Amino acid sequence: MTQINPQQAALRYCSRCGNRLVVQHIDGRERPTCAICGFVVYLDPKVACGVLLIHTGRVLLVRRRNEPGRGLWCLPCGFADADEPPEVAAARELREEAGLDATIEGLLGIYHYTDDPRGAGILLIYRASSREATPHAGDDADDVGFFSSDNLPPLSHQTHRRALDDWRRTL
Repeated sequence: MTQINPQQAALRYCSRCGNRLVVQHIDGRERPTCAICGFVVYLDPKVACGVLLIHTGRVLLVRRRNEPGRGLWCLPCGFADADEPPEVAAARELREEAGLDATIEGLLGIYHYTDDPRGAGILLIYRASSREATPHAGDDADDVGFFSSDNLPPLSHQTHRRALDDWRRTL
């Protein structure tokens, strides 16, 4: 059974000429294609960037205000803008969601996901530090807090579980 890609479900018309898209077999896959101008839609993953911030041995998490995962916890993260370097996006998301400025210290890991209803993506999690230790919820977070590795709240995304597992292996 073929799984419908949520990014593809809304694609009906060519963004270049406005004609109806058809599905054609191209490069070994079925892809939305314009039969008139030949434009092929390649469904690229979204790039999300986040931060692993540790203070006194505990990790900073934010509780999601919005779907997907509303009411569950995750690392401060969000989508990068096309003109934004990933590490800049990660620091921006931390500032927006937790009110903290950070120094990015390096990449923890890269995580591919296909379980988000908005479509597939790649999550880059950066290790970061901050001189500030009092976060406050902002943007699309409704709560924020530091948690020990053995007492994490319910998490919203599998990729965040994997990143936290990678962090715990370094303890």
